[in-house]
This record gives sequence, C-alpha cells and structure tokens, in this order.
Amino acid sequence: MKVYIGTGGYSNDDWLGLLYPEGTKSAAYLEVYSRHFDCVELNSSFYGIPGLKAFEGMARKSDGRTRFTVKLHQVFTHSRKPEDSDYDRMLQSPEPLREAGVMGPYLAQFPYSFHRTADHRQYLLTLAERFAGHELAVELRHGSWDRPEVRSGMAEYGLLWVSPDYPPVGGMPGPQLHVTGEVGYLRLHGRNQGTWWEGGSAAERHDYLYSRTELNDWADQIVAVQEAGEAEELYVLFENTTKGHALKNIPLLREALTARGVPVWIPEPETEPPEGGLFT
Repeated sequence: MKVYIGTGGYSNDDWLGLLYPEGTKSAAYLEVYSRHFDCVELNSSFYGIPGLKAFEGMARKSDGRTRFTVKLHQVFTHSRKPEDSDYDRMLQSPEPLREAGVMGPYLAQFPYSFHRTADHRQYLLTLAERFAGHELAVELRHGSWDRPEVRSGMAEYGLLWVSPDYPPVGGMPGPQLHVTGEVGYLRLHGRNQGTWWEGGSAAERHDYLYSRTELNDWADQIVAVQEAGEAEELYVLFENTTKGHALKNIPLLREALTARGVPVWIPEPETEPPEGGLFT
C-alpha cells in the first residue's frame, strides 16, 4: 500500500520561518512544500475553482513530486445546487494535474448539518454518477452516516469514505480508519474540544498538536489496513496546520509507520538548512 502524507493546503503565511525561509514569496510556497511532502490537499478550490493555467502552474512548481487532492467547490457540498457549468469546470480544470500524473482524489467535505436523509442519500448518488470515472472521497461529519451499511453503499457506487479524526465532542464519526475502495483517505483535524464548536475560525478549530501516542494509534490502524489488503493507496492529510502543528506531526507519523514496516516517502535532508525554515 502506497501511503501519501501531507497537509490541508500549503499557502500558510504563518509557516514563514517554519517550513518557508523568511522572505519567501507566496508564489514560491508550493515549490518549497513539494520538496518535503508527497501530497497536498487543495482547499482553495472550495472558494473558487482554479482555471487550467493555475493548475498548470501547480503541476510545474511541484515538478511531479507531490500528489494533489482537490476539494470540491462549496456549491457541491454546502448550497448543493451545482449547475452543469460547475461540473464541467470542476472536472476539466485539473486536467494538467492528470497529465502530469499527480492527480489524487476529489474531496467532498459536507457540513455537520448534512444529515443522513433520503434526499441527501439521493444527492450523494447524483454526485457519484456525475463524477463517475474519477475518485471522489466524501467526508460526512454528522454521526448518522457512521454506519457499516452506509460504507457498503458507498463502496457499491464507487465513493471513498473519508476517515476523520475529530475532537471527542459527540455527534460525529469516531476515529476509525475505514476503506471503501482501492484508495483510503484519512483527515486529521486535531482534537481541540474547546474550539471545535466555539472557535471563530478554522485556524482556532485546528489549533492542536498530536501526541506521539495518538499518532502511534493511527499508525497501528494503517498497518491493519495494509495487512488486510484493503487499499492500494492511502492519503493522510493533516488539517492541524495552525502554528505549524502539522509540520511537527508528520515526521512523527513517518517515524511510527517506518518502525512498523510501512514504507513512506521521506525527503532527503537539507545539506545546508535554510535560515529560518524547516520547522525551526
């Protein structure tokens, strides 16, 4: 099983002095990022679907080193009134990533208010039909979806279940790695109970640094999936990017997986680490 490990987004100005050397221009972020991580979740597409030229630039700057998962625009998951033109743009714009061989799954992140109802099940079926032929990972935040029969149905229609790690606040799926296709998808949001519902921003909700013990638990689950032969690929995306927490957690997970015999990509060490960068 090939395991890709990265973060939710890369355009984080607060990573200056951590991953990006001081003075790095935002246009150079991806080039630096791709030297250290083999996948990234593109979150900006939730707010506006980039055009072909933007995706061409991403493919060029990553230089074939980094896989991209692409979040669906909010019209698909929140307002849920996509038009044909939205489908066309969402499906066609990332073509440069496919041509470069670095396109991963699409990601549909539904809000907590998206409960398991007949209408919502039908909407998921519509998405599966419109994205047929493309990997589509679906994050369902309401606990009503966290059932074996839901995952069986998703597997039947070619949808990938997103396994999330949330704070233990109740009402949401538990921290268990499930796979419904040849590709698994794990999103680690952090476990900040105090800010998940009350936080004023995503940065506050994701302000959490995982412990080594917590990451060892996830490593054990990943090993179990590999040994069972349930997936050919697994994407692990750390969403706790606030204050660079994800940058510190990824090496710990790599270490835990390597110790358990799960091969992961590890970047070559910098011969001369840049001043004010590389998680310092």
